[in-house]
Amino acid sequence: MVVINGDEQLPELAGIVLGRMLWRYRSELAPFYVAVTLALGGTVLHTTNPGWWPYLLGVATVAAWMLAMFGDRFGLALRSERLYGATVAVSGGGWLAAVTALGITFRPLPQILVCGGFVLAVPWWVHRRRRAKVRVDRQIAAWPEIAQSIGLAGSRAQSAVADVWGWRARFALARGQTIEDVIAKVPAIESALGTFRGAVRVFPTRDSKANRFELRVLNTDPHADALPWPGSSVSSIAEPIDLGPFEDATGARVLLLRRHGLIGGVAGSGKSGGINVLMGNLSACRDVVIWAIDLKRGMELQPWASCIDRLATTPEQARALLRDAVTVLEARAEWLTARGRRVWEPTPEFPALVIVVDEYAELAEDAPDATGDTDSIARRGRAVAVTLVAATQRPTQKAMGKGAVRSQMDVRVSFRVRERKDVDLILGQGMLAAGWHAHTLNAPGKFLLSAPEHDTPRRGRAYLLTDEVVSETAHRHAAVRPALDEVSRLALDEARTRPVATVSEPSARVEPSREERAESVLREALDGAPDEGLPIAHLLMITEMSRPTLYRRLNDLVKRGRAVQVGRGRYKASDHNP
Repeated sequence: MVVINGDEQLPELAGIVLGRMLWRYRSELAPFYVAVTLALGGTVLHTTNPGWWPYLLGVATVAAWMLAMFGDRFGLALRSERLYGATVAVSGGGWLAAVTALGITFRPLPQILVCGGFVLAVPWWVHRRRRAKVRVDRQIAAWPEIAQSIGLAGSRAQSAVADVWGWRARFALARGQTIEDVIAKVPAIESALGTFRGAVRVFPTRDSKANRFELRVLNTDPHADALPWPGSSVSSIAEPIDLGPFEDATGARVLLLRRHGLIGGVAGSGKSGGINVLMGNLSACRDVVIWAIDLKRGMELQPWASCIDRLATTPEQARALLRDAVTVLEARAEWLTARGRRVWEPTPEFPALVIVVDEYAELAEDAPDATGDTDSIARRGRAVAVTLVAATQRPTQKAMGKGAVRSQMDVRVSFRVRERKDVDLILGQGMLAAGWHAHTLNAPGKFLLSAPEHDTPRRGRAYLLTDEVVSETAHRHAAVRPALDEVSRLALDEARTRPVATVSEPSARVEPSREERAESVLREALDGAPDEGLPIAHLLMITEMSRPTLYRRLNDLVKRGRAVQVGRGRYKASDHNP
């Protein structure tokens, strides 16, 4: 008896409910469906065409061979999957041929179907990727109801794929909806999908369309535990360095050649671990000389001392190191200009120079006069392969020395920050609103990486190097460290023998002004210019003068007979230069 009140709908028939269940669990029941199909097919063929059994056996053999040899083209990526598919094909085809010839009642064919079907079904039921795909399909099928309940009605799934840690899907939004609306609904999406907090990520699609977004859902947190360092991932600075895996198990690889880097995060967020990963890879490169500044008396970088060509632990040493780095930069620029080359290609004989500064805010506070040199390195160091990597807790304008250093950092690594506004300080203006939520990172070592090749917010976790691993790695790599190139060494030797105005106190040495240094660089470049002269573009790069100032200096030198124009926009020193 069914009692219907008001507008209540009629209850569904048992057949409809059963049919829906058979369809919903079609993946789990697939072995049963195959067994029933074989039984019905064998019965019909035995009745109508019992002589077809040799052809059926031949087809089954060919199908098994094709699955074993070319199964990857049918989605069977692993060898075990291809062997399983071949086994099922030859077993099912052989049984069907036997039933076609002998009949379904011939013993022990029914028993073989039941027992063999169960044995072959076990690998299907326990297969991880199949189960993951089924879960994704069911969650995608439920998305219209989920979207309706969380305020994203009209959005629809376009594609989905399962991976190692979970699944990701591409969605189209309804008219008027944007990715910012989806980001605001992330907690509601986590609740509707039944995942744990922090399991859902929302990214823009690669085509950057405003009505599309990509949803990333984690079934388990791949970064729940510390990840041991597998060893150096590079042997040259020209190769991207692997800082640690992203949540999809791909490596967070970033190139440092001709780029400067900024590492930020609160105390205890894992910055030191990130620097250790960086040092472990840089020390393995045979074409990199490492200089370092650690004003905490070397507490962080001292374990790598055997791989560091020069380590500054006091403000005076930091000033001298950065001053010498500028000398190296200018010498390399002059050497390249004299040979008509534009970039310094690192080799073991002509290595790149990487300067690692731990707690950059300490440098700006204890040696503020040295920040002018870091500013110069950040602006002019790319072409000559002089790279600056700075680590600090909060890279405010004051902490970065009120210069252009922060704006020149192409590679940004943000570990956990305490305040939301610090996200924009480290990663750049507007990154918080774009979904780069470094304030939600919940474990030491987790980071967000922003670089030209990493323009979407993806969480990574830096590898862990224990003290024993650091000591062993530094000892092993110390034997392959290159020496500074001859061009840079000669420039440093000349700079050290050059007389200075005051020698009583290193911090009180009278340095030439920026204009005087630019004038000196210009004259040295003109003196070493080839017969065809140097173009204005080269002179602008190495002197850092504005174009009107450079033209004014050149015209003055021409009038005084110290320079000559040898072509349109090309200059060199005069042959009669006194």
